[in-house]
Amino acid sequence: MTAQMKCIDASLGYEGGIVAEKLNFTISKGDYLCILGENGSGKSTLIKAILGLKPQVSGEIEWCGDVKRNEVGYLPQQTVVQRDFPASVREIVRSGCLAKCGLRPFYNKKEKELAESTMKQLEIDKLAKRCYRELSGGQQQRVLLARALCATRKMLLLDEPVTGLDPKAQTDLYELIAKLNREGITIIMVSHDVAASVKYASHILHIGGHKQLFFGKTADYITSRTGKLFLETEAEEND
Repeated sequence: MTAQMKCIDASLGYEGGIVAEKLNFTISKGDYLCILGENGSGKSTLIKAILGLKPQVSGEIEWCGDVKRNEVGYLPQQTVVQRDFPASVREIVRSGCLAKCGLRPFYNKKEKELAESTMKQLEIDKLAKRCYRELSGGQQQRVLLARALCATRKMLLLDEPVTGLDPKAQTDLYELIAKLNREGITIIMVSHDVAASVKYASHILHIGGHKQLFFGKTADYITSRTGKLFLETEAEEND
């Protein structure tokens, strides 16, 4: 498979210290990578580094193949204020095309058609005129996913996308993301849900205690010492 991004001996952190060090992993076209780790393990800092929002302390994050850093569609965690955003679904989805507009103060026909086809693909076309703040949590996430898809069809970076959703909405969103991956879009998802991660992901990156605990195929993670430990812990917490 064609590599799209390589993380080479990357250490991440702030002025106060290192949160993760010597990260080494490769993302190839069509991969579905889940990034696991407890709070404070460096997942959020890694996201910022991948997006170019914060430089790594050392090492390299190298883009290659057919994707560049500015071609990553990003679905961040929502804040309470963002959930109450007073815009229509169509307006929000179209905003994913802003980077394509350049200096143009309007969307062209092609961009409008992309937004419409993406809403139909994600089955939210009937919500196009609805106000975003009136939607359910699951519907809102579909809208934001549609916006990210308008920005790129190559790679999506999703930060805890099912947080706050009811179980059915979580399953629906996971299935939708898996479908997009089968259609050829590379997925990088930050998650705390180990069980769902091993169900859907092709690869797992697990970080914790400043270290990279595991990177590899999901099947190998399940049988690894790290995978067994965290799957058993999660199972006990859910009993």
